[in-house]
Amino acid sequence: MQSACVTANAFSLYVGPTGSRTLNFAGVLRFLAACGILPLTACATLPDTSRIDQPARVEPVKFETMRGPVPQGTSTAILKNLKSESGSRDILQKHLALEEAINRDSPLVLGNRAVLLQDGPATYEAMFAAIRKARDHINLETYIFEDGEIGSRFAALLLEKQAAGVQVNLIYDSVGNLTTPTEFFERLRAGGIQLLEFNPINPAKLRKKEEWLLNNRDHRKLLIIDGKTAFLGGINISESYSSGSLSSPRKSRKGAPQEAGWRDTHLQIEGPVVAELQKYFLDTWARQHGPEPASRIYFPPLVQRGDEIIRAIGSTAEDDDSPIYLTLLSAIDHAERNIHITNAYFVPDPQLRQALAGAAQRGVDVQIVLPGRTDSWAVFHAGRSHYDELLDAGVKLYERGDTILHAKTASVDGVWSTVGSTNLDWRSFLHNDELNAIILSADFARQMDAMFARDRAAAKAIEPEEWKRRSPLLRIQEWLARRFEYWL
Repeated sequence: MQSACVTANAFSLYVGPTGSRTLNFAGVLRFLAACGILPLTACATLPDTSRIDQPARVEPVKFETMRGPVPQGTSTAILKNLKSESGSRDILQKHLALEEAINRDSPLVLGNRAVLLQDGPATYEAMFAAIRKARDHINLETYIFEDGEIGSRFAALLLEKQAAGVQVNLIYDSVGNLTTPTEFFERLRAGGIQLLEFNPINPAKLRKKEEWLLNNRDHRKLLIIDGKTAFLGGINISESYSSGSLSSPRKSRKGAPQEAGWRDTHLQIEGPVVAELQKYFLDTWARQHGPEPASRIYFPPLVQRGDEIIRAIGSTAEDDDSPIYLTLLSAIDHAERNIHITNAYFVPDPQLRQALAGAAQRGVDVQIVLPGRTDSWAVFHAGRSHYDELLDAGVKLYERGDTILHAKTASVDGVWSTVGSTNLDWRSFLHNDELNAIILSADFARQMDAMFARDRAAAKAIEPEEWKRRSPLLRIQEWLARRFEYWL
């Protein structure tokens, strides 16, 4: 992997536009890491998918409820129903068997309700409503907790619930909150909220036996209420998400116009799979040596709340097998009809490019909606440097330029969907803690495909012949950005 140091003139590679102040700082760290200035662990590598052990015998997929595994006959009937309208049951069975082998501790859980939330306003209001109903505890894990109007509303509500006897536990990433004033978090701490800073930038804040892992970040966005309701996806706590369209500019508290919000997707979940998400939160708390959590009912009895089948998949920088990455590649490799992907930061590694191209070449309709404008110059152009290869293979690419596209979603064959925090880049797969939900449901996939169609309608198709005629300046930017894609 090339990671040679560059001149100061290339420093802007790692610094996004001024509109993304937090990501600018993350970009600085990436630049320093690439130059070898920061102490990092040995370079991580993605797993070789050709060496992944396929199950010697495809066992029936196992589903679980709040009471444990369901009978084999029931599992077979569920699988048959899932594929009744969308391809071969055997192909889905093979994918799920591999997915299960990759995620041995993350079961497919029946009986959940999943609500698709589009953009910041709808997501925040759903979160506020759930927080107000909290009676026992609130667990919040976020990459960015910005001290703005939205952040102040969250802080006030969390402090109010803490004062009412509801224990609030908060994990926030150190890099993601570089510009959030220390006083903001101290006010939360003074109000009784338990705080945990993920991989502190300041070495003086390191807890006992901790390494200074500056390049490994907590990119998850997870909110759990009373162990019964969970939210996850791509939306941070930030003013950037205050509206979902650039056509509706908003104003600051002082009345000055501001850029409108980003296009993103989140998920609200109720049902037995919330217990799996709770495990991920508490595991992060323990790995980061947080204080002993206050005694609460973190795993209450859970009942069926809907018909969705969901698997929660988390990955960490310490993982050798990158489970979210392997799960996504397996879904692409086993696709029969269509693949719809919407993603914010698209810097595909060779295996991901090969999987997408291979699917298109065997007749799968592969469509990807990507940003037409971005907060990260380097990521944007590094991703574009791979367009030629994908277009030549028959992958259909679209760029949405009327907003900052920040969603991380995919659907396959009208039955398999994912929503989460994971971008399609090296950073998400290797350097970040990420969290995704896998949903097996034809009804939910229809909602996902309808959302995808709206994004595609607002986007511009990348025509292969026109793309080949792009300017030399664009080609130079792509070549330059691609030199550093491992760190982006």
